[in-house]
Amino acid sequence: MIPVEWGYLQAESHFRVEENDMTVTGIFTALIIGLIIGVLGRLVLPGKQSIPIWLTIVVGIVAAFLGTALARGVGVASTPGVDWIEILFQVGLAAVGVALVSGAYGRRGVHR
Repeated sequence: MIPVEWGYLQAESHFRVEENDMTVTGIFTALIIGLIIGVLGRLVLPGKQSIPIWLTIVVGIVAAFLGTALARGVGVASTPGVDWIEILFQVGLAAVGVALVSGAYGRRGVHR
């Protein structure tokens, strides 16, 4: 507990912040990062991917969550400054996801 002082009164804060708790802000941040990660994953791949942008966004969001889980599992999720290793995990997983989805989605489409 963290002691808090207000003039003559002294109280203890009962708020706990745990690193593993997922907050609403954290979820929205992950979704926005997922959008960016999906686009970066698509840009990393050579050639044209024949999937719609909404599917790229979904792949990016999933890759952002999986990349964060992988970084936590490896122990590199919380580093001082920018978490470059976590971002590399996320972009790499997004590239793999876009490649897999592009291959599966491209086979379903009509070829002219």
